[in-house]
Amino acid sequence: MITLTDPSRYLAGAVLLTIVGIEFGGWFLMRVARGQQKLTPFQQKFARAGHAHAGVLVTLGLVCLLLADAAGLDGAIGWAARLGVPVAAALISAGFFFSSMGRGEVTRPNRLIALIWLGAVSLAVGVVSIGVGLLAGGH
Repeated sequence: MITLTDPSRYLAGAVLLTIVGIEFGGWFLMRVARGQQKLTPFQQKFARAGHAHAGVLVTLGLVCLLLADAAGLDGAIGWAARLGVPVAAALISAGFFFSSMGRGEVTRPNRLIALIWLGAVSLAVGVVSIGVGLLAGGH
């Protein structure tokens, strides 16, 4: 039987609720595919990338909560391990979506592309924290 720590249980509940937002993104992409929503080819690519990263990273984030608990991570390293991947999911997806927004013929990302890089750092912090914690035996 798997027992989650309270922090992991609360985070898992919050992360699971974000899946409704990812579903909305899928609905939006269906509108794009049907020609009901006009986007430039660049915007279409970034919308697909943002949606895909959200789904994959949210799933990985849930797995990482289990692994952080299995490693017995607590304190600052425990929080970095538990929050790194879910925060990356939000930042990377937001980076793809917000950096491709704009009026007219948008063909290049705007400055909000920096969110993708911040998300990449958060992802690295999260997975390295868990990886090192698992290899070191936790606690």
